[in-house]
Amino acid sequence: MASVYTVGQVNTYIKQMFSQDFMLANICVKGEISNCTYHSSGHIYFTLKDKTGVIAAVMFKGNRGGLNFTLEEGQKVLVTGSVNVFERDGKYQLYAREISLEGAGLLYQRFEQLKTELEEMGLFDAMYKKPIPKYSLKIGICTAKTGAAIQDIINITKRRNPYVQLYLYSSLVQGAEAAVDIVNGIRYLDCMNLDVIIVGRGGGSIEDLWAFNEEIVAKAIFDCNTPVISAVGHEVDTTIADFVADMRAPTPSAAAELAVFDYNEYLINISHYHQILLSEMKKNIDRKRDKTKYYEARLNVFHPSNQLQSKKQYTDDLYTRLQEVFGNLLRDRKHSLAIYSEKLNGLSPLHRISKGFAYVTDDMGKPLNTVEQVNENEHISMIVRDGQIKAKIDTITKGGYHGREENH
Repeated sequence: MASVYTVGQVNTYIKQMFSQDFMLANICVKGEISNCTYHSSGHIYFTLKDKTGVIAAVMFKGNRGGLNFTLEEGQKVLVTGSVNVFERDGKYQLYAREISLEGAGLLYQRFEQLKTELEEMGLFDAMYKKPIPKYSLKIGICTAKTGAAIQDIINITKRRNPYVQLYLYSSLVQGAEAAVDIVNGIRYLDCMNLDVIIVGRGGGSIEDLWAFNEEIVAKAIFDCNTPVISAVGHEVDTTIADFVADMRAPTPSAAAELAVFDYNEYLINISHYHQILLSEMKKNIDRKRDKTKYYEARLNVFHPSNQLQSKKQYTDDLYTRLQEVFGNLLRDRKHSLAIYSEKLNGLSPLHRISKGFAYVTDDMGKPLNTVEQVNENEHISMIVRDGQIKAKIDTITKGGYHGREENH
């Protein structure tokens, strides 16, 4: 009777056979990704298939360090690893150590690697982007002379602005020599003192557009002193040149729209700005005129003639006030004088003489107020109301005549 083995023993034996096979220990398998699952443990489980069959595969978390892209359904890949048996299920599977994209996928991987390198070098940094002139008159174009791209650019330029000059450097845009030719075109146009350069071509596969993903093209665009617009492929296509260029246009036609200013719109803007300028000039002139009138008014206020007139008026006012003050003062003084005059008149000898009294003096004209001042036989003089009387003293009598003057 044949020996009897357990399931586990059979699976272990098969696993050992797989392990001893040198080819299965280090094998590279190409196929299409299917049923891909990123497990919470960090492992990746997927199926590798082609038209003839399928094989289960797994990449453990520890081997994911070299995987620089995300596995997706339908990707064509090259998987390097070993084939062995998972004893518990009794199934063999591919244990992946490295995974790379095949064909176009490989190009995409190279694209991502170069993009990362150039970005780390700073070639994509916004600080190095040069502004695209708003009114470019001389535009360089680096593309194939027979492609649809140049025809689109020419047609749009004629429609938008027939006065813009286009300078074409006919270069290869596809194939092994295309990258070098594009670099030569960029450098040639950069020496022509142009306003802007358009670099690009029409759409195509990633292989067709690959020249614009080359490092030498990227560095040529970065080193270009003239602003560069990248216009490669269709809107969904993206190349390294797009990241390095000063501006990316989704298509060559869009690049022409960006580079060539619309002449009719320019004329409309000029007319609009002309009206704005006239309006602002008028407003400014009106403001200056009003300000001039204000300063003129202030100048008139401080003009010598006006100042003189003002001072003259002020002097007249002072003179009038002075006249009033002096007039009032003079009237007061006249009134006081009249009062004093009446008082003085009342005390005047002449006033008393007019009342019937006489003014008596000696022969020297000295007033006589007492009998002690004269002697008998002396001459005296008496002034009365209507003349003067000369007399000689006959008799002198003292006393007894006080108060008689009031009764005379």
